[in-house]
Amino acid sequence: MRLRWKIAQAAEIRWWKSYLKKKPKANYLEWKRNYWQNLLDECGVEIKEGDRVLDIGCGPAGIFLLLDKNPVDAVDPLLDKYEEELEHFDKKEYPNVNFVNAPMEEFDIKQPYDVVFCLNAINHVSDLEKSFDVLSACVRRGGTVICSIDAHNHSFFKHLFRLLPGDILHPHQYDLEEYQEMLTSRGVSIDKSLLKDEQFFFDYYVLVGKK
Repeated sequence: MRLRWKIAQAAEIRWWKSYLKKKPKANYLEWKRNYWQNLLDECGVEIKEGDRVLDIGCGPAGIFLLLDKNPVDAVDPLLDKYEEELEHFDKKEYPNVNFVNAPMEEFDIKQPYDVVFCLNAINHVSDLEKSFDVLSACVRRGGTVICSIDAHNHSFFKHLFRLLPGDILHPHQYDLEEYQEMLTSRGVSIDKSLLKDEQFFFDYYVLVGKK
């Protein structure tokens, strides 16, 4: 799985470079802020001023873009690469954000957070069980977890993709019920499962939970 994760990480930076190539920085970041605000509204999640927020697996344009009034830790193993290779990401533009270049599994939790986001990230980790352990440990009792996933629709393809690299960006292949159980078994109750996009192989869900 470690080798598959390394291949996925290399593919991830290539994907971002291709995706952002013809997108002007200012236009893209404004679109992304609106996207994140719409997501918060759909989830019914309100970030209060002063809430400590974790954006884990943040990528180069995570929800930290929107949270300039909150102390935010943003974690991703490719942050240094993003800053070196993408003009759209510059850490200095986000003075309220503490960026941590690390895999989710290795994130050193100093203190639990009020709100934890893990968006478009949990499918990308090396050690899925350990990553869910970290995700659960990061949120304080009574806090909120927002986690988005690509969930398999068909058992046949789920098992086929586990054997073959049919989905190179995602080392892990599970369905919605399996992902939900990975949260609930760690003390996170699922308040909402929002279906955001439907495709043949995968549906894209946002899970909103409470610890």
